[in-house]
Amino acid sequence: MSYVQCNGADLYYEDQGEGTPIVLLHGVLHSLRFFEPQLAGLSDEHRAVAVDFRGHGRSEKTDLGHTVAQYARDIHAFLTQRDLENVVIVGWSLGALVSWEYVDQFGTERIRGLVDVDMEASRFQWDDYEHGLTDLEGIKDTLALAQQDRTSLIERMAEQVFKNPSAETKTLQFDEISRTPAPISSAILFDAVTRDYRRILPEIDVPMLVCAGAEEETTRGTVASVRNVADLIPDAQFELFEDSGHGPCFEEPERFNRVVSQFVDSI
Repeated sequence: MSYVQCNGADLYYEDQGEGTPIVLLHGVLHSLRFFEPQLAGLSDEHRAVAVDFRGHGRSEKTDLGHTVAQYARDIHAFLTQRDLENVVIVGWSLGALVSWEYVDQFGTERIRGLVDVDMEASRFQWDDYEHGLTDLEGIKDTLALAQQDRTSLIERMAEQVFKNPSAETKTLQFDEISRTPAPISSAILFDAVTRDYRRILPEIDVPMLVCAGAEEETTRGTVASVRNVADLIPDAQFELFEDSGHGPCFEEPERFNRVVSQFVDSI
C-alpha cells in the first residue's frame, strides 16, 4: 500500500502503467476503489494514478481540512511530491469540483486536460441559476442522515449514483462510504453542495471532456445540468453515456476508458 503525506495528511494512492499521467479523483464519500476499471484498463497505454482524499477510503481521517479548497491543495502537493506534470485530471462528481478548485488556486501549469464525470457547475439552487439540484432544506435533510442514520444515507447514495446497482456494488458502496466518519461526511457534503464554479469554468484554458450519464434523469439530477458545464467552457467536448446514471466510469467502464483514452491522445 502506497502513501504520501500532503499538508499533514497521509493520502493513499495507486499508480499503474507508463505514459501520460491520468489522475483519477473520486466522488464524495467514495474512494479510488470505484476507479479500479480505469486503473486496470487505462494503464495499458497510459499512467493511471488514483488518490483517496483525506478522510476517505484508506487515507488518513484527519480532524480538519474537509473542504474542496483543502482537497485541491492536497492534490497540488501530491502532484508536486510525485513529480507529476502534463497530467490529465479525471474528476468524478466531487473530484471534478476539486479539479476546478485546483485550477482556480494553482492554474494549469501541470495540467494537460480535464475530464468532468457527471458534475454540475454547482449543485445548489441559486436564484440566478436554473440547474441547481438541491436547496437548503435538502442540505439539512442530508446532513441529518449523515449524523443520525448513516445506513439510510448510504442507501440513498446507492440509489442516486448508479442506474441499476448490483448487490456487489451496493456492498462496495457500504464498505467504502462507511470508512468516512460522520463529522467528516457532514463537513465535505455541506461544502461541496454549496460550491459554485460558474465564474471559474469559462476561464479554464486547457481542453476539457464533459461526460454525463443519460440515466442521470432517474437518479440524482439532469443531463442538462451537466451539459451546462460544457456550454460554459470554450471548445469543450461532451459525451453522453446512455446506460449510466451518475457513474459512467463505473457503469460503462470499457466505453468510458476508450473515450478518455481517445481524448488524452487528441490533446
